[in-house]
Amino acid sequence: MLRIATAGSVDDGKSTLIGRLLLETKQIMEDQLAHVERSSLARGDGYVNLALLTDGLRAEREQGITIDVAYRYLATPRRRFIIADTPGHEQYTRNMVTGASTADVALLLVDARHGVVEQSRRHALIASLLGIPHAVVCVNKMDLVGFTEEACDAVVRDLAELGLADATFIPISALHGDNVVRLSERTPWYAGPPLLDWLESLELSGDTPEELRFPVQWVIGDRYAGRLAGGAVRAGDEVVVLPSGRATRVAAVETADGELERAVPPLSVTLRLEDDLEVARGDLIARPDDAPPAATELEATVCWMSERPLVPGASYRLKHTTRTLPAHVEAIHGRLDVNTLAEERASELRLNDLGRVRLSLEGELLADPYARNRITGSFILIEESTNDTAGAGMVA
Repeated sequence: MLRIATAGSVDDGKSTLIGRLLLETKQIMEDQLAHVERSSLARGDGYVNLALLTDGLRAEREQGITIDVAYRYLATPRRRFIIADTPGHEQYTRNMVTGASTADVALLLVDARHGVVEQSRRHALIASLLGIPHAVVCVNKMDLVGFTEEACDAVVRDLAELGLADATFIPISALHGDNVVRLSERTPWYAGPPLLDWLESLELSGDTPEELRFPVQWVIGDRYAGRLAGGAVRAGDEVVVLPSGRATRVAAVETADGELERAVPPLSVTLRLEDDLEVARGDLIARPDDAPPAATELEATVCWMSERPLVPGASYRLKHTTRTLPAHVEAIHGRLDVNTLAEERASELRLNDLGRVRLSLEGELLADPYARNRITGSFILIEESTNDTAGAGMVA
């Protein structure tokens, strides 16, 4: 499974590219395509507007923009994909962060006519901040610049300093399908694979954190169920249960289909331990030599998602993996400019703001830095009175 988050400026073609991928991999029913053709004609587009396959909200179709995150699923003989089509507007930054939070790949589109603009830079910087391990930059609308190599080279130069991880550049035309599923004869100077081939062959094995992290989700007698968040686990491994600190060994790694010799993220498994220990939901199973330290305070970058501003002194419930505990906002160090990620002074964080804060906790939390583990280094803040998700955080 490969999780992809699109990124880029408004009208750079994110939704059209996803529609093209769905069409070329035969994921679209004939009646769906016929409906898109009729809608395109009614809108006066003059072409089959594949973006209508992903812009699901009425307001999106009427305004020609993407507002909410639209998830699309496709499969080829080689791989399965989940694609999050994220919005490009600054006022929907929280939606972009939500869609990108679990992504393996940031798929950044840039209009070849306009090059790297403010929203392109913002999304590239946020993708870098979120630690997405891989990036592919599709220089789109190459048909409108004569498929010239110079237009693609200009985008490569402009994005060179933004810190995108493992970035690959592919010149494409999402509207006509050039270099999306098949190589185009109109870019003889391009020596790489088409986009789909690149996505199908991307290797993810090196992206998993080495440290064992197993948050306990459910206790079933003498077995403990959960989803691996890091490392690998085998029968016979020495482990420690936190926060109690009790050491034991893994007797067996089990699934519904039987025992496994070895389990790796993101598998959901059941562990049976050799000793009878008191283990509860919210505990963490790790190796004794690389267990995370217990913390009662956190420094974190928070993306604020609530209409009610985040202010010092406010209290929330903090949910981290399978553990939830009260948290209080001790200080707001500053707000990040989403166009440069430079920090500026701020006394509060408002809707769609990204900022650096200090939280105090009523209890101990076993958290890693987000840069080391995106699962055990992330959390959400929950409004106690409404149970709404108010913010999402990344541990510094």
